Amino acid sequence: MTISSPEIDGGLDTAAVTAARAGGRKAPRLGQRRLTFDYVSFLLVFLVLPVALFLVFVISPFIQALYYAMTNWTGFSPNMSFIGLNNFVKLFQDSTFLQAMANNALLAIVVPLITIVVALIFASMVTVGGPSSGQVRGLTGSSFYRVVSFFPYVIPAIVIAILWSMIYQPSNGLLNGVLRTLGATNMVDWLGDQRTAMGATIFVIVWSMVGFYMVLFIAAIKGIPAETLEAARIDGAGRFRTVVSILLPQMRDNVQTAYIYLGIMALDAFVYMAGLNASGGPNNSTLVMSQYLFRTAFEKGQFGLATAMGVVLAVITLVFAGLVIGVFRLVGGKDEGGRE
Repeated sequence: MTISSPEIDGGLDTAAVTAARAGGRKAPRLGQRRLTFDYVSFLLVFLVLPVALFLVFVISPFIQALYYAMTNWTGFSPNMSFIGLNNFVKLFQDSTFLQAMANNALLAIVVPLITIVVALIFASMVTVGGPSSGQVRGLTGSSFYRVVSFFPYVIPAIVIAILWSMIYQPSNGLLNGVLRTLGATNMVDWLGDQRTAMGATIFVIVWSMVGFYMVLFIAAIKGIPAETLEAARIDGAGRFRTVVSILLPQMRDNVQTAYIYLGIMALDAFVYMAGLNASGGPNNSTLVMSQYLFRTAFEKGQFGLATAMGVVLAVITLVFAGLVIGVFRLVGGKDEGGRE
């Protein structure tokens, strides 16, 4: 009788194999797993159920929207006719929709860029902007700055939009009142002038978002080892050099995520635009696709056409996210985990 042992078999036997041999059963092959109650319940709860919910509440509505976008549905009647791609053709022949799309594109480029730059500046001041000698630390009272700058983010967007629309009032608004006190005679209609309407709107959106992304970047900077920052200071790197060469490369994923989230918000921007200038601004200078969609659906009763706008907006959002990820990979290299 031959006795097998892990040492004799080259150390390949495991406890499961030994137990199976002792009981006269065939050992399971590598990669196989018995369908026990715990294993099946785990799959049902953490795999099957989430996938089912995703299909029902995300994929299914999008497929329905794609179908409605190819009909002349009025939204108030069950009757509709299939018209194919006519709604999409009509959209790209509509100068107002093209203007709204251009405004969204401008917001998607400018709002994330300005917000991230300002948030990075503030985050750097709070974390590494302190004295140039001694321990690396932020400015004096940095905790106070962090709380104050984050405060606008906790205010609902519609409240921010209404408050700033009152501040921008040409006759009795706070901003023109300050300018009048300083000696200005010509009052500016900030939201009623095509030259200033979009700039004033972008300022409000950036003002409301900077605090949150500043806190996000502060958390990312806190995750960088202090020894790295100390070594950079010993090597003679100034604050700007430290931010550009040390902080940014290690925060690339955070910046990428922030740019995608801000871009998606800017591609919608319905609440801010509706609160600041519900009419779309002079010559539609601040009109965005979501505003035009709402107007088309609930004022004109063209839900099929409005759904087509929603489909176009969803596609643009997906393309935007893909472009941002691609650009960050080209500029900053690839992530870890088997990639360069």
